[in-house]
Amino acid sequence: MNQLKIVFMGTATFSEAVLKNLIQHDYNIVQVVSQPDRRVGRKKELKMPEVKVVALEHDIPVFQPQRIKEDYQAILDMQPDLIITAAYGQMIPQEVLDCPRLGCINVHASLLPKYRGAAPIQWSVIDGEKETGVTIMYMEKGLDTGDMIEHVVVPIDAKETGESLHDKLAVAGGPLLLDVLAKLENGTAVRTPQNDADSCYAKMLTKDLGKIDWNKDAAAIERLIRGLNSWPSAYTAFHDKTLKIWDADVEEESSDAQPGTVVKVTPDALYVQTGKNLLKLNEVQIQGKKRMPVKAFLLGHKVEIGTLLGQDNENNR
Repeated sequence: MNQLKIVFMGTATFSEAVLKNLIQHDYNIVQVVSQPDRRVGRKKELKMPEVKVVALEHDIPVFQPQRIKEDYQAILDMQPDLIITAAYGQMIPQEVLDCPRLGCINVHASLLPKYRGAAPIQWSVIDGEKETGVTIMYMEKGLDTGDMIEHVVVPIDAKETGESLHDKLAVAGGPLLLDVLAKLENGTAVRTPQNDADSCYAKMLTKDLGKIDWNKDAAAIERLIRGLNSWPSAYTAFHDKTLKIWDADVEEESSDAQPGTVVKVTPDALYVQTGKNLLKLNEVQIQGKKRMPVKAFLLGHKVEIGTLLGQDNENNR
């Protein structure tokens, strides 16, 4: 086992993949720090963060402060050589950043300085980027502003979703982190300051973000659908129910219909007018049901040409 004493801080699924990679390569994780267990779903069942589950499986002590700015002594007591963070979700106090002799590094899912913040993976898809990546950087007081150490570039495919890109970046970050750890240990890690002028902010995702504005062009809506797949998902109103849209294609044609209007119905697709071009809906999920191809949806729901999506039930009657 590598004798470097590492405290790992993370909460989300991306951090779970990073932690598993460290354990697989026999690094000495002396403590895992994650946010507290949360109640989720309709039944409000208490759920542990993914990294906590992994830590307990490997008998690694877990620390879950409600507010790390006020409760961090347990981390200092570990006297770590290095702290690694990945999608932890809270700002880390300076006392913790200054604690380890090799510093505190962050595994961030973007090509910094672009997409600093909480949701870099999804926003890179929504914004139509052609590539993204993983950057490993030194932590400092600012939000993802520290000096960069290494990065790896990952292309974004034409039908990439937030979920599929997440998985690709989690895999790509593993070898990159191992390379950086070796350089930190032998003193060859290079610090490269970020250019703040090139930065942009990837704000936190909310459910409201998924509400489709049919006045936008089809390409922008299609990217939103992919970027918010699998959470929080893009949606619209169909009569008196919420209709989530999971897969769609841009059609280079238009009509004179109001944006949001269904202008063509085929056995396996719905074509909706947007602010520019048509959007072909391929996979949907009506409220209370599972995801399904539009072909299956049409077997149980009559959709007429002229139906206006995104309006309340009275406007659709």
